[in-house]
Amino acid sequence: MGRTGVASASSGGGAGWPCGGGLNLGVKLNVLLLLSVVATNLVSLYHLSLRAATVPPLLLQHQQQQRDGDEDLVLIRQLDAIRAGVSQLNHLRSSSPPPPPPPAELVLYSRLAPVASACSAHPDLLHRYMSYTPFAPCPDDALSLAEPLLLRGCHPLPRRRCFSPTASASASKLLPTDPFSPLPDAAVRWPKEGKCKSFSCLPPSLGFDVARTEAARFLRARGPLDLTAPQLLRLASLSRAGPIRLGLDIGGGTGTLAARLKKLANATVLTTTMNLGAPYSEATAARGVVPLHVPLQQRFPVADGTMDVVRAGHAVNRWIPEAALEFLWYDADRVLRPGGLLWVDHFWCRRSDLEGVYATMLRRLGYKTIKWVAADKSVAGGGNSGKDEVYLTALLQKPFS
Repeated sequence: MGRTGVASASSGGGAGWPCGGGLNLGVKLNVLLLLSVVATNLVSLYHLSLRAATVPPLLLQHQQQQRDGDEDLVLIRQLDAIRAGVSQLNHLRSSSPPPPPPPAELVLYSRLAPVASACSAHPDLLHRYMSYTPFAPCPDDALSLAEPLLLRGCHPLPRRRCFSPTASASASKLLPTDPFSPLPDAAVRWPKEGKCKSFSCLPPSLGFDVARTEAARFLRARGPLDLTAPQLLRLASLSRAGPIRLGLDIGGGTGTLAARLKKLANATVLTTTMNLGAPYSEATAARGVVPLHVPLQQRFPVADGTMDVVRAGHAVNRWIPEAALEFLWYDADRVLRPGGLLWVDHFWCRRSDLEGVYATMLRRLGYKTIKWVAADKSVAGGGNSGKDEVYLTALLQKPFS
């Protein structure tokens, strides 16, 4: 009976073995599921192909562009976020604030005398000036290149490593001991292309007739505009300014005031000079006083609070731009000691500008007025008065505190 049960079970197609029948059913179900998934995908692909065939090409292109634009927008937003993050990190890492804008005074000064760029602002002149052989004699181009560069604010000049030409050695034996003695022509290297080869060739009004014309200057007053050297010394004493020992003469020609105060008070006066058409620097040095070869727009090479008197001569006039002239007055204030004297000598301008521009500019210094005289230029011997021009002579004292 037991055998019969077994046989019947075997002949029954595996109905008596639950594992065998379950395996066949599972395989069948998996096959059916796979077929249904494949069929579903095929149907989906068919529908998508039909839809793509029915969509116009322009609409497809528009949709693609829209997707591309969305991608670009997302990319731009991501880049902005990265940039903002980097900026935030740099701000957190750096403790110093961003640099402030340049002060208005620096902007104004840079327009008048560009800081560290006045030489490079004139590349043609600078290239010619710097085309020299180092450790050899310098080219003889003082009048053709050096003076034009100085006048354009290129100061000090950049040429350094060459030997500057000088007058002959025999000239030193001819230099006078009296600053009002005639000047030796050998003290100057006269330019080959120049018309004059001697001091006698130059007009006496330029200051080179030191034995006659210049010998009378600052000794006798010809009118109320004149201030003599003895009057200056007396007014300095009366105003408690103290003795005149050191001074600066701006645009002082051939150094006549320096020579006169040297003889009267043993004072040392520096004279700013430029060789504009004549050898002012050489003539000043030949008289035994010190020339400072600097243009008017430059800061005076003098320490603060050291000068007893500063004089502004004929070279200081209305042709100087107002901003540059104001810089000049305040630089004179810088070098004057407390109680020092500012002497404005024959400053000429239009009458209409005297009170509105120049007098106001000087009064802003807050100086005490010791002398203030204005007169018509023609009455003072200055020539034609058709332009309504006037002279101003003023002696002002810097406050003691």
